[in-house]
Amino acid sequence: MIDALPLFVGGMPGGMELAVILLIAVLLFGANKIPKLARSTGEAMGEFQKGREEVEQELEEMREGPSSSSETPEDESAEAESESSTET
Repeated sequence: MIDALPLFVGGMPGGMELAVILLIAVLLFGANKIPKLARSTGEAMGEFQKGREEVEQELEEMREGPSSSSETPEDESAEAESESSTET
């Protein structure tokens, strides 16, 4: 009897496994759509990375507390003035 081996033995796929995955992708999506698919995947990963960095920065600011805020009182008063002028 033949024992079935897992597709990815030891973690990362090797050269032959990557070739099979690439062949399946070409058959499923077609050669013309793969660059578009890769581009959109890259853009999505970039947006995810940007969002993650923003959340990490906000969490870090929350840990530091309001006393070490990067905004000066002058910046806050300018923001308040611009908000009040846009409301009217």
